Amino acid sequence: MSRPDSPESVRDRAEAGHPPAEHTPPPRRPWHRAAALLTLTPLLRYAVARHAVPPGTDRRTGCDACGASIGPDRPWPALGPSARCAECGARIGAPPATVELAAVAALAALLLARPPAIEGVAAAWWLAFAVPLLFVDLAVHRLPDRLTWPAAAGTWLLLGVAALTGTGPAPWLRATAAGLGLALFFAATTLLLGARGFGIGDAKLALSAGTLLGWYGWSVPVLGLVLALTLSGVVALGLLVSRRARWSSHLPFGPYLVLGTLGALLLVW
Repeated sequence: MSRPDSPESVRDRAEAGHPPAEHTPPPRRPWHRAAALLTLTPLLRYAVARHAVPPGTDRRTGCDACGASIGPDRPWPALGPSARCAECGARIGAPPATVELAAVAALAALLLARPPAIEGVAAAWWLAFAVPLLFVDLAVHRLPDRLTWPAAAGTWLLLGVAALTGTGPAPWLRATAAGLGLALFFAATTLLLGARGFGIGDAKLALSAGTLLGWYGWSVPVLGLVLALTLSGVVALGLLVSRRARWSSHLPFGPYLVLGTLGALLLVW
């Protein structure tokens, strides 16, 4: 019997009126690209360790216990999954393996949803800042400008590129208005309700989240906000029932806004 790619097989297919068999291209391997992107997690850990400090405090440059310096030039083991100082073994930044798991979840969402190329790049840019912001807010209840502003600016500009290369200005203008509208809503609660409202940092994060979601329609930012509020309400109720929080306790909202935004994106992609 002749092989499928042999000259005899090609001649037989031609005589039978069938086109020659084409070579199948090698399968794409997105998970290899994902593994390569995970090598960037030390930078995410560095952002968390650098900015997870109380307001008014200088950004962290070394281990709190022994003062050993940390940075991208010396990533291991302080900026690795173990998150331990190389000199004294004290924990630095986010808990061990948590940043890596969050990065894996974000990458899996992008790979499974497969949004259009530039939209996917915009979402990846936003997630690169949203992941460290989530951990910083959990640790010290703040969302630093050095992470929120680049997240908003980069997302807005990348969606502008998407508008110029095919979709036209309408989605980009809607995204701009949605981001500003959601940010103003968060800022208004701070002005009207004080400590009982959202923080200004939440408003800055909402600027980028609203821009990203507004690209897909006016209802999508509302969906993201509803998801975030629902998730935060469920968690707050659980903390109250377990007596791990009080009615007067202040809980960070940034992590829920990040998760609500990602959930809304997965529903529309």
